[in-house]
Amino acid sequence: MFLDEIGDLPMAIQVKLLRVLQEREVVRLGSRKSIPIDVRVLAATNVQLEKAINAGHFREDLYYRLDVVSLELSPLRERPGDILPLTRHFVDAYSRRLGYGSITISKEAELKLRSYSWPGNIRELENVIHHTLLICRNGVIERDDLRLSNMRIERQDDCHTSVDDSPETLLDRAFQKLFAEQAGALHEKVEDALLRAAYRFCHYNQVHTAALLGLSRNVTRTRLIKIGELAVNKRRVMENVQGERVMQLSI
Repeated sequence: MFLDEIGDLPMAIQVKLLRVLQEREVVRLGSRKSIPIDVRVLAATNVQLEKAINAGHFREDLYYRLDVVSLELSPLRERPGDILPLTRHFVDAYSRRLGYGSITISKEAELKLRSYSWPGNIRELENVIHHTLLICRNGVIERDDLRLSNMRIERQDDCHTSVDDSPETLLDRAFQKLFAEQAGALHEKVEDALLRAAYRFCHYNQVHTAALLGLSRNVTRTRLIKIGELAVNKRRVMENVQGERVMQLSI
């Protein structure tokens, strides 16, 4: 059984899938009787599931059920040797489906296929070949038959971003701007801003926020109270804040 884009499944479907994987049974629509199954599950996604878990968008227990053997595939643009074999595979598959005879690919068309960066990867290649077979003539795919839109070509340029746009560089730029504009207590301001941003990113979940920042839940809760993100008893707030200060001084 192949599950494509597993990272985009709604939470309700994730619960059902987890139950199927655990119990190895399914119930047909309209039936009450469970049916045992024996299947091998292959799941694919372009989502970073660890981040999705921290954000509360993907179930951690389902992740560990699926993460038995992981294979990371490079983008198609980094595997130019796979482009023409995949092209011929899709040509054969769609030719049979459309009832066509033998289809050949011109050298110019092959060159265009190899030189394109394929930002949409294999799915884009499949769609391009399907469209091309509908418009090509005399059983030959020519260069002009291949529809590679301008929008995709613009995305191709985006793939060649420089190292200057790395997360570390972007953070450095932000810090440089902050240093130039503000002064005093910057360490505390940055910590508070980071905690607020992480808390919102994790949809106000304390456990996920703590995991994302590498902190304990108690420390995360104390700091969230201190910056006013959690509303609790005022006396309790003062005790937590005072306790944190004492711990910092002892260190």
